[in-house]
Amino acid sequence: MTTTSDQELFRFLEDRFACAQACTECARACAVRASLVDPDGGGNQEVVRRKGIMCAEVCDATCGVLSEDSQMDETAIRLQVEWCRQVCLESAHAFDGHPGAEKTAEACRACARACTDFLTTLN
Repeated sequence: MTTTSDQELFRFLEDRFACAQACTECARACAVRASLVDPDGGGNQEVVRRKGIMCAEVCDATCGVLSEDSQMDETAIRLQVEWCRQVCLESAHAFDGHPGAEKTAEACRACARACTDFLTTLN
């Protein structure tokens, strides 16, 4: 029989894994999207490329924090996950206006939702 604390631990671990997995998928999608944008495209293309690169880097770092047995305290983990959530939402917004980037925008939103779910588990 599992106790409430066991159930909470399982939920915490499941949400942490789901967040790390969403971060990995988002990082991959953003890196691909950034590589498809013309670096000399100017204007909106430059914004999309920069957002894609930043999102990929933040998601990759967040996945590392969540998937490793790091020595970070809960506050540092919370800040990293919140930062990832914000960057993903900003990136999704930038990708919305870029033709062909719909799947990347959705990967960013899925990552932001997973981050929100994990932050809820931390409360």
